[in-house]
Amino acid sequence: MEISLLWVGLGLAALGYFIGEGLKHFKNPGNSFADYPVLIKETDLHNYVGLKLNEVEELLRKYPDIPSIELKGTRYYQYHHVYEWLSAKENFKQRA
Repeated sequence: MEISLLWVGLGLAALGYFIGEGLKHFKNPGNSFADYPVLIKETDLHNYVGLKLNEVEELLRKYPDIPSIELKGTRYYQYHHVYEWLSAKENFKQRA
């Protein structure tokens, strides 16, 4: 009987701990970009931004100022910077 109460107590303590940790991060989930690679090749960019390959090629042609890094002739994009760039409305205003 005493051992079963011990397990119930340990279970409730663990439950309280995990609920408390979950509530700490409820409104601020932290780094949401942690699941994405740091650098993405230009040829793989369409897989990460949710566009078709030809749409990404058109986007890169139309907006060459998208943040990128070129290493040994290969152009890379940082997911976090591309996501922020795509989210900013001022990047897509009509050019006069």
